[in-house]
Amino acid sequence: MATLFLDTDLNIRFFTPATRALFNLIPGDVGRPLADLTSLSEDADLLDDARIMLAKPLAVEREIEARSGIWYLRRILPYYTHDNIVEGVVVTFADISERKRVKRALEIAKQHAEHANAAKSRFLTAVSHDLRQPLQTLTLIQGLLVKRAEGEATQKLVAMLDPTIGAMSGMLNTLLDINQIDTGTLRTAVTEFPVADLLTQLGEEFQYHADAQGLALRVLPCSLDIRSDRRLLEQMIRNLMNNAIKYTRRGRILVGCRRHGAHLSVEIHDTGIGIPAGELDAIFTEYHQVDNPARERSRGLGLGLSIVRRLGDLLGHRVRVSSTTGSGSRFTIEVPLAQAAPLPHAQPTPLAAPRVVLTPRPGSILIVEDDPELRQLLELLLVEEKHRAISAPDGPVGLALVQAGTITPDLILADYNLPNGMDGLQVTAQLRDRLHRRIPAIILTGDISPATLEGIRRAGCLQLGKPVKAHELTKAISRLLPHGGAEHASASQPRPRPAVPAPGPQAEPATVFVIDDDRNIRDVISRVLADDGHAVAAYATCEAFLADFEPGTGACLLVDAYLPGMQGIELLQRLSKNGQLMPSIMITGSSDVPMAVQAMKAGAIDFIEKPIGDAELRSSVARAVENSRDAGKLKGWQRDASAHLASLTRREREVMDLVLAGHPSKNIAADLHISQRTVENHRASIMKKTSSRSLPALARLALTADYRTGGDAAVDVAMAPKLRRLAGAQP
Repeated sequence: MATLFLDTDLNIRFFTPATRALFNLIPGDVGRPLADLTSLSEDADLLDDARIMLAKPLAVEREIEARSGIWYLRRILPYYTHDNIVEGVVVTFADISERKRVKRALEIAKQHAEHANAAKSRFLTAVSHDLRQPLQTLTLIQGLLVKRAEGEATQKLVAMLDPTIGAMSGMLNTLLDINQIDTGTLRTAVTEFPVADLLTQLGEEFQYHADAQGLALRVLPCSLDIRSDRRLLEQMIRNLMNNAIKYTRRGRILVGCRRHGAHLSVEIHDTGIGIPAGELDAIFTEYHQVDNPARERSRGLGLGLSIVRRLGDLLGHRVRVSSTTGSGSRFTIEVPLAQAAPLPHAQPTPLAAPRVVLTPRPGSILIVEDDPELRQLLELLLVEEKHRAISAPDGPVGLALVQAGTITPDLILADYNLPNGMDGLQVTAQLRDRLHRRIPAIILTGDISPATLEGIRRAGCLQLGKPVKAHELTKAISRLLPHGGAEHASASQPRPRPAVPAPGPQAEPATVFVIDDDRNIRDVISRVLADDGHAVAAYATCEAFLADFEPGTGACLLVDAYLPGMQGIELLQRLSKNGQLMPSIMITGSSDVPMAVQAMKAGAIDFIEKPIGDAELRSSVARAVENSRDAGKLKGWQRDASAHLASLTRREREVMDLVLAGHPSKNIAADLHISQRTVENHRASIMKKTSSRSLPALARLALTADYRTGGDAAVDVAMAPKLRRLAGAQP
């Protein structure tokens, strides 16, 4: 270490030999002022720092670089006498070149990793579209063959295509889900469903694999309903069952359930090789595999258990493992049971549309699709459904067909990614402008990026992910076509309000308006609410509701967010402007945080997602009706919401602010200087403490506690401005 001693006048008193590398000192320089010497380093602040230290004897540190490229940590300290008097200055120079090189290498590695991750995400987004195109073609061919296949043997062969295509689509979705987990953009769709349906399906799927390896597979029955994202939970159990078969050479695999209070433990037992005690936690890290030192590719990549743990963190499902080496393992997923038994008159299962056969309604449909095979199949499918279909390979040709009067479309069916400068949304927007009406539109896309999906929703179009099955497409078209059939009549004429038993002496029955373009959902919601004693008026469009609406006649409004014509939020804004807004609930099948903010900013007091459980529906309507009768109820909800948020730690509030502002977990981890796993743990804790089952539910809680009260609630004061900026960013 180079050391230089100076007196209080900053003259040289002594120096070590290593100092010569910095100042070219010779013994004759002792006594000379430091200012007379020429430094070989870029250290113009040395004299000023030394004077500062003499004025206030505190250590002064600075990193400096010598002209030779060597980095030093320069530290200036006071030199004390035995009487504790400052008699001079001690300047030390410690070589930190290696530390600087390591730091720079880490920064470069981080940049490369971020660039690689971004490139991977872009690649997966692009390949999603390219792979889904042939899958969509296969799906439509299968749908057409189902109608034309003759003979039992041929029908069986055609039917076998369905699970095969489904498996291919499922693998692609899993690949993209991994990417979404990495970027923090994976969305959950939590519903209530019988666990037996899921386990039976997986048992049948894995029976062949177990038989092929001479293993006994048994799936025990369970009659309970659970609450989870079925697709993601299925992926978790599938990964665990696949792992059990992979590492079990003889014996059996048992899948069953145990009830523990309000939770159900889904357990997968095997008699495989087991896991050493020291590796029980390591097996959940990426690419870690037990008993595969040679990294045989046939044994997989070691991502299955990592995905299980990360999906468990995302869903709030605890994942545990116990094992004995050589005797087998037991993996457990703790899933919450479905909500308590429904109220009297409630349906025994979650709210679902009845099986109703819609009468096909012919219409003129413009198809805009650049893939020639897919375009031909779409046209063939729609013609068989008695529609008039004309197709175009891109937007300009589609606009020209309409301009020439070749077709006046009742509905637009367009791919999102199109050539020649116009995507499906731009084609739809221009056609609507030219025809001066809001034509219903279906956008087919394999692009699952949040920005794309949000753009489709904002445009008021229906998004169908590729590959979409033929019957799903024709059903969506039948629902959206604005002309013909009983559906159109119900949209343009007031629906008769059902008879309601005479009201009791305490309160009159509340009238609830329901607006949803899906007739099945309208009918089921109306039936459930009528059973509870509400008078119900249901409409297919906002325009039909407004034509029949008399101010002051309603106690509650349930409106779908995405409707043909006027959107749900537009209706709330209009009613609010006219002073006619009643307690309102926004319903959507594809909600997100920005939509939650928009809905409540427009005046909604609650926000629920499809599929709606009947208990959730009743609870939300009951709160809205109470609010219409007693404005003080809202204050109580605000206090409850504030109490939930007050239970969060300071770090959890910081994470929640960034989550609700739309930041992915990786960015939050970087901003707060913590690991991504820690962020995900905080997110799970936040959801648990606030009893929120989704991000929109968390946003609703925060908005109720803070946004709607102007910031009076016990919540971080940074929350309201961020949510307001988020709301204001939406068109």
